Amino acid sequence: MGFGDLKSASGLKVLNDFLSYRSYIEGYVPSQADTVVFDAISSPPPADLVHALRWYNHIKSFQKGSLPGVKKPLGQYGPPGVADTTSASKPAAKKDDDDDIDLFGSDEEEDEETARIKEERLAQYAAKKSKKPTVIAKSSLLLDVKPWDDETDMAKLEECVRSIQMDGLVWGQSKLVPVGYGIKKLQIGCVVEDDKVGTEILEEQITAFEDYVQSMDVAAFNKI
Repeated sequence: MGFGDLKSASGLKVLNDFLSYRSYIEGYVPSQADTVVFDAISSPPPADLVHALRWYNHIKSFQKGSLPGVKKPLGQYGPPGVADTTSASKPAAKKDDDDDIDLFGSDEEEDEETARIKEERLAQYAAKKSKKPTVIAKSSLLLDVKPWDDETDMAKLEECVRSIQMDGLVWGQSKLVPVGYGIKKLQIGCVVEDDKVGTEILEEQITAFEDYVQSMDVAAFNKI
């Protein structure tokens, strides 16, 4: 896992793509995971990387020490299959043992033999990690989708909601619940993969049907 080099344009592009369907680095609230990635970026992402810039400005507004969670190495965050190469996240190379090769040493010029050994060990490590089963974290959500008034076509509203398709999102059962004055809200369940679908992006896409939808709330949220 990783974002490549977060101090380069390519690494920031990976981060931007990663955040295109997530609100935070992990889960649904800001945490120390966001702090680790934020601290690895030397300056705000450029304006064309809208998702990364939105996330950067949001995390910047928090007191980093107050965020929940435990900091992990930078290489434990990000999309799978991308290695972390951000120079600032790596400890300095050992100098007291010439025979010990540090896989995450400095960027100083290496001889061909050292580079070859490093590549072999990284390949062995990647192969070992790939054999470990991956646990996919999922959550069950119950959403309240409210119309504008009692004249809103609720069948069309539900059709619009269910038309939202994303990797890691499965829609479930639904029902109409009276809220008063002849108005009914749509209550619909769904199961999401935590690393792929967040409540913010769901709300953004559902409320985009502004001819039918007034607002969306999360009525229930349970880890599976």
